Parts: sequence; structure tokens; C-alpha cells
Amino acid sequence: MKVERVSYDVITPSAARGILEAIYWKPSIIWRIDKIHVLKPIRFTNVRRNELEHKISVVNVKTAMKNPEYKLETFIEDERQQRAGLILKDVAYLIYAHFEITDKAGKDDPTDVKPEKHLEIFKRRAMAGQCFNQPYLGTREFSANFSLIEDKLPESELPQDQRNKDLGWMLYDIDFDHNMEARFFRAKMKDGVIDVPPYKEVFK
Repeated sequence: MKVERVSYDVITPSAARGILEAIYWKPSIIWRIDKIHVLKPIRFTNVRRNELEHKISVVNVKTAMKNPEYKLETFIEDERQQRAGLILKDVAYLIYAHFEITDKAGKDDPTDVKPEKHLEIFKRRAMAGQCFNQPYLGTREFSANFSLIEDKLPESELPQDQRNKDLGWMLYDIDFDHNMEARFFRAKMKDGVIDVPPYKEVFK
């Protein structure tokens, strides 16, 4: 929401993509989320957070880059604001995804066009708990743990009254090619699973 922070009922596809990219990403591939399986009951908690009222403007940053004597500063004591947040707690998800080879593959390394190469690297990194940066659930304050599941899937603890639910309009991802425009989709959960529509259906 505009002022107070309110979580979606479940993780968004863009946040799920961010987790996978934190484990393994190259310009040669792009991750696509297929579905999200909710494993824990959807529960919320209230928090209060300190935030800055304003951001340093891009114009001021560019000025400081050109002029070393220009003072680029903000005083937290003058800008601090307390805002309430309604956030999810104790969450767990199964993320089903695939990656696609981009047109940047093979320019520096001919083996980059081979999907099996990227899949093996991803599996090895995920099994070892390796990541380029700490994955998080939408915002950096809420870090995420991950593990690769190849055998028996964990049992869902989602109660029966939450398994089938229309979650309304949810953020799908940001269109970085068109002025960072937000793209949304109608999220519907059936038996605890959200089927994410194909990328091309949302980014027409």
C-alpha cells in the first residue's frame, strides 16, 4: 500500500525468481516460475519499522558524480519515520520453475547454449547451500533459507479452509524493458497450488 506495508498472502513470482537468481544466474539464462505450492498456514503479524521519509534524488547523485566537492548526504535523525507493516510469518513454499536460454548465450562461451550445463551447476550450488547473495522474500529484511528437493516432497500444513482461494491481483514481475512497468496477474490457489501463467501471456 502507499503508506503502510502489507504483504501479499503468498510469495510473488518475482520474489520466487529472485531466490533462484541468488542461487544461480548468468546472462545466458532467465528463470521462469511455473507454480508455487504453499506449505504453511497463511498467517500475518504486525511490525513497526524505521524508514527514511525521502530518497536521495537521481539528479543529486549525478551532480555528486560530476563534482567531488558536492555534498551528497541525508541525516537519518531528520528523515526517520515509523511505519506499520502487516507481514507474513513462518512461511514455506515449493517453487517449481524452469529457465530459458537467452540470446546472450554462446557469445563468450559456446557451452552456454547447453541447458544441461546450467541445470547441473544450479543443482550443485543448491545442494551445497551456495548463493551469490542471501535470498530474501520480496524485501531484503526478510531473508530466506532454501534447499533442493528431488525426492519426497514435504507434506503441506495448509488448513483446508485456505487451500482454495482467489488471492486477487498479484505482482507477476517488473517489465525492465518498458520503464520498469509493474505487471500483474490474477492469482488463484487450488489445493494450495498457484499456477503461474506463462511469461508471454502477461508480458504481451
